[in-house]
Amino acid sequence: MRFGILGPLDVRAPDGTPLDPGGPRPRALLTLLLLEAGRTVPAERLIDGLYGEAPPAGAANALQSQVSRLRKRLSLDIGATPAGYRLAVGPDDVDVHRFERLAAEGGQALTAGDPARASALLHEALGLWRGPALADLPAAFGSRLEEVRLTAAQTRIEAELALGSGAGLVPELRDLIAAHPLSERLYGQLMRALHAGGRPAEALAVYEEVRRVLTDELGADPSAELSALHLELLRGREPARGRGVPAQLTRFVGRTDELSRIGALLAGSRLVTLTGPGGAGKTRLAAEAARDRPGVCWAEIAPLADGEQLPYALLAALGVREGFRGPQGDPVGRLIDALQEREVLLVLDNCEHVVDDAARTAGLLLGACPGLRILATSREALGITGEALCPVPPLAAGPAARLFMDRAAAVRPDADLHARVEAVHGICEALDGLPLAIELAAARLRTLTVDELAARLDDRFRLLSRGDRTKAPRHRTLRAVVEWSWELLEEEERELARRMAVFSGGSSGGATLAAVEAVCGVPYPEDLLASLTEKSFLEAADGRYRMLQTIRAFCAERLAGEGEVSRLRDAHAAYFRALAAEAEPHLRGGGQLPWLAGLWAERDDLSAALRHLVRTDARAGLRLMADLSWFWRLRGLHGEHVPVARELLAALGDEPPEGMAEEYVLCVINTVAGDGNDPAEPARLARAEAVLARLDHALRRPFMIVLWSVAHGPQHAVRERLRRQVGEAPWGLALLDVGLGFQEFFAGRPDASEELFARALDGFRATGDRWGMANCLDPLGMFADWRGERERALALLDEGLTHVAALEAPEETADLLHRRAHVLLHQDQLQDAADHFTRSAAMARAAAVPDKVASAWRGLGDVARAGGDAERARAHYEAALELCAANWFSVGETVRTLIGLGRVALAVSGTEEARDWFGQARALCDGPARALELADVAEAFASVADDPREAAVLLGAGAGLRGLALAGDRDTAPVAARAREALSPETYEKAFEEGRAMRSAAVSDR
Repeated sequence: MRFGILGPLDVRAPDGTPLDPGGPRPRALLTLLLLEAGRTVPAERLIDGLYGEAPPAGAANALQSQVSRLRKRLSLDIGATPAGYRLAVGPDDVDVHRFERLAAEGGQALTAGDPARASALLHEALGLWRGPALADLPAAFGSRLEEVRLTAAQTRIEAELALGSGAGLVPELRDLIAAHPLSERLYGQLMRALHAGGRPAEALAVYEEVRRVLTDELGADPSAELSALHLELLRGREPARGRGVPAQLTRFVGRTDELSRIGALLAGSRLVTLTGPGGAGKTRLAAEAARDRPGVCWAEIAPLADGEQLPYALLAALGVREGFRGPQGDPVGRLIDALQEREVLLVLDNCEHVVDDAARTAGLLLGACPGLRILATSREALGITGEALCPVPPLAAGPAARLFMDRAAAVRPDADLHARVEAVHGICEALDGLPLAIELAAARLRTLTVDELAARLDDRFRLLSRGDRTKAPRHRTLRAVVEWSWELLEEEERELARRMAVFSGGSSGGATLAAVEAVCGVPYPEDLLASLTEKSFLEAADGRYRMLQTIRAFCAERLAGEGEVSRLRDAHAAYFRALAAEAEPHLRGGGQLPWLAGLWAERDDLSAALRHLVRTDARAGLRLMADLSWFWRLRGLHGEHVPVARELLAALGDEPPEGMAEEYVLCVINTVAGDGNDPAEPARLARAEAVLARLDHALRRPFMIVLWSVAHGPQHAVRERLRRQVGEAPWGLALLDVGLGFQEFFAGRPDASEELFARALDGFRATGDRWGMANCLDPLGMFADWRGERERALALLDEGLTHVAALEAPEETADLLHRRAHVLLHQDQLQDAADHFTRSAAMARAAAVPDKVASAWRGLGDVARAGGDAERARAHYEAALELCAANWFSVGETVRTLIGLGRVALAVSGTEEARDWFGQARALCDGPARALELADVAEAFASVADDPREAAVLLGAGAGLRGLALAGDRDTAPVAARAREALSPETYEKAFEEGRAMRSAAVSDR
């Protein structure tokens, strides 16, 4: 099938027969799906496109119905995903994607110096338009495409001007200017077309026209580029078209923000320098920025052996030749004579090795030539007055991946890299987003698969050792690029640079000045750090210094060659061990946020220090792990440290070192992955329980009680031990109330539990600890919801969310979002509840807590069931079951999920299947520790009871086990209403109280 959306929606069968999608809504829906042909479109975006800012209640269900009808009407393959919907069509089957491809190829052809091919491609692209784009959607949706259409038209005109066209373009340009009266590029093209057509006076009149328009509309003068074109025409010269810019052989990807910034800087400054590390793409960016500017002169500085040759290189670039009798006077003076009356953009590419001479020459030229602007590229700034710097950072993730796939397509056009986009992102991240490294890596796909390439990146300098033979040797391979920068450093700069390779240099943000001084053994390193930063060997931000991984790998080789690795790693570990020990007590009070932020910034180096100590000094490693354990819990980092905890425990053996029982138990806790897949885990926990039971004093790290409860399950019958272990500090006493509150909660005594949580909340408020307050507000919000006090519940949970947002704690955020979702579900706000469950699942997944992802999926099942969508509810419940691990927490989730499946079965197929599901849930409720789950099971069986009195007994049993009946529960309320209708009030109440008095064992036997 073929689809057209560059105009009114047009759908054609393979034989060309037009097909009717239906009314306005189906047409709009299909247009939105076609815009992302072959990719998933989020449901929220589709709803916004169909209904605007005020979607109706049940918009998600309405969207599902619209998709279903569209599938059937046109026999389209529209797949549903957890995120939205995907229309399975190829990009070339949709006119807008063909247009964008052809327009890009046309622009690439013009850049490569082939205006004839560019003109043909752009004519074909523009010929696809049949009217305003996306005519079946609100006008705002088509605005971006209209801008792309204008750019394509301007590029096509540029190509035809290069081919010598002139007068024939004038009517079209006049029409375009009427539609876009503030486009200076169009006015410049009109001036050039008139000049080429032999109408120079009209060309000059256009400049006066645009000057009036800009003054009247914007209060601004024409740009420097347009003024330079006007001056060229006044002097009767052929307008310059950037002939000095090297033709590019590949498509330019990304860097939109940097191009805009360069344009703005050149408008306000006469010297702009692009700075950045080797391989960042400074030269290509400069070429792209200069390409469409008039009067460009490109000077390649890298081949020069020394700065004395610079003026002669500039004279050659300007086309100034020697006379018959040889050189005539001072070369700088001749440069000034050549430039003094010209409007020129002089590009000085690769100045770093002659930076002093480049700065001196640039200063002289700018001072003597008022029409001169200079765009320089260098790994360090020229450092003269008036210079505007534009740092060129590595590519962001999206453009980096696009660059990789674009270059890979040239060597492996058969490779479907869109299916391996995560692997591509991983490769680009490992290569620091450096365009040169990415291009070299993509070229290796001639002989390697994506997985093989990724696996070899540890040896990146050998892997990326084959580059473009047309480039200068220092730009041909990754090693050559970095080595070129290394050779420009002073010896003391090299010493500090190689020592800084001991820092991780990861995503957490580099080393502080204090860390550099302590670890590298260089007193007062400020000046050296500043120099390395200026030379693009380091990145500096917010008081931290970071190396790109590529530069760090090079420096690590140099460090190994000097034999300093062991000493520096010991110093590195000692510094970060001291930092963690200092931070640990501050994480449980009002000043926790800056300490958390500080540890977060150092997390990669803290992990590196821990790995080093585990292998060299197990006692020191054990102490560091203990000091970091609460930080890991708050920031959701526990899962990634399970392997190193197991390695440390293996080194320690079955008994803790002398005086380190607490640290030993924390190490055991850190070995628990929570997935139930480790058969040795119960034995380890039993061993740790024995060690913990011997601790009959206040713990130095009372947070261990929390972590132990999470790993081992709720602690019962250990109240006295808890009292001794928390000590008398306010934080510990508040934590004790939390522990006791949960014990009362699991025992079915909600009033006593709520009182304890309220007292704990006051205690944590006194300490200022946000984690403690949030973990009290969560159950307090639950109790309010149980009583039907929904607004109070939301207020309590919102306060908790404020605290965990400040902490950036993903697991606690997932918990509170989940709780809030249930309150919204009880208020029949189904879409908002679903959004909350979805966000909760995402946060839990980020924290690597699959049980809580399962809990969120179960919640989505409850929402779907409440909305009458049994099929979707069942799918969500089944997904939740697959994620439930074999641990104490997941048992409760599994029970409630099985009950959900039973309630779906009850609505669809009847009581027999429902009883089977409920029976499976009941089988998991073994012992008094499962009283709350058994309460839910009892109420579930009440819904399938044949005898109304039996239903009342089971409802009473649920209330008794929980400690209260849930107010306004959508599942139990109809069952109670039917039983009350069938029984007298006295009989119902008697049966209900009979059930309330039952013990867990009696309920399990029914």
